[in-house]
Amino acid sequence: MTASGRVKGWCPGAWRPMASGDGLIVRVRPRFGTLSRSQVLIICDASRRWGSGTIDLTNRGNVQLRGVHEQDWRSLLTALIEADLIDSSPEAEARPPVLVAPDWQPDDDNYIAAQMLSERLGELPALPAKVGFAVDAGPVRLLTDAPADFRIERAMTGSLMVRADGRELGTPVESVGTAVNTALRLARWFGESAGEGARRMKRRRDPLPDWLPEAVRPVLSQPSFPLGKHPLGLVYGLRFGQVSADALRKAVLPENVRGVRVTPWRRLLIEGAHPEPLDGLLTDEGDPGLTTDACPGKPFCEQATVPTRELAQQLAGEIKGRLHVSGCPKGCARQRPADTCIVGEGGRYGVIFQGRADETPEVAGLTESQLRSYFGVE
Repeated sequence: MTASGRVKGWCPGAWRPMASGDGLIVRVRPRFGTLSRSQVLIICDASRRWGSGTIDLTNRGNVQLRGVHEQDWRSLLTALIEADLIDSSPEAEARPPVLVAPDWQPDDDNYIAAQMLSERLGELPALPAKVGFAVDAGPVRLLTDAPADFRIERAMTGSLMVRADGRELGTPVESVGTAVNTALRLARWFGESAGEGARRMKRRRDPLPDWLPEAVRPVLSQPSFPLGKHPLGLVYGLRFGQVSADALRKAVLPENVRGVRVTPWRRLLIEGAHPEPLDGLLTDEGDPGLTTDACPGKPFCEQATVPTRELAQQLAGEIKGRLHVSGCPKGCARQRPADTCIVGEGGRYGVIFQGRADETPEVAGLTESQLRSYFGVE
């Protein structure tokens, strides 16, 4: 198996990397969203040795190494397998992801359910790409905006519940084991009944099966981890969800650091860390880089027709609300509407208000200088 000729339109993986403008993108899915200190150091060293030295976080709580050369992919793959960062079986690695609330504790419902789900994913039929599970069964929901199709949550009544993404209500269950059985059954039903229709649960509008009554409401959600002190360590932010391997390596070098919990919110929880400013990691909750979405853009992505991140950094803080700068209408950096969305098409920029990158721009055909003038930024 080689990395060349891989089909695009799927999430990149380790066994199936995606070609981009700066090389291959190789994705690591940390088990339970957690990396040991040694695993983080291995990822940093691998990124510097075989990649561009740049590491991305995704909105699924994954880690991506960018700029990997085709001839180095096999060496990188071997290193990731030896570090227990990926499965040695391509089939096992391709199974649906299980995203777990990053504040899980050993032996709590989140950890137990995620472990049980992970062990039973091999029972499922083939499912569409990007389909996955979320385990978010704490006293408040943390993963409300994270992409997942089948959710194990806490109901307002106090019981566990299983909810199909896109539905307001879910089904109460009596135990963690029943929750896992029900979530797997829902995934099976989805895979067997989807046909050529919607490939994500939230887009399904047909009735759910009778054995999955929509009867209870999930507990309220709360914002993602605030930056700063956390009972397990310290939370740092990443501008545009990206960090250099050197900066991340420096953050985990102190011996008191136990590991890193990866979140889907451009934040890293460094377990055991002591408070200190670190270059490349954000400590200011008001930094506009935390509320600005921007894909790598041209020339780092073959689909992008315009540069994005330098422009996004210059516009961030100048434009009120959520800003999304996308190199093309695919809108990979943000699938939800933004207050202001700037999208590249044919080498020029369009502007969409209260919308997504794949919608029709309200202002189109702007050069970069015209775009800056439009927003009063020089």
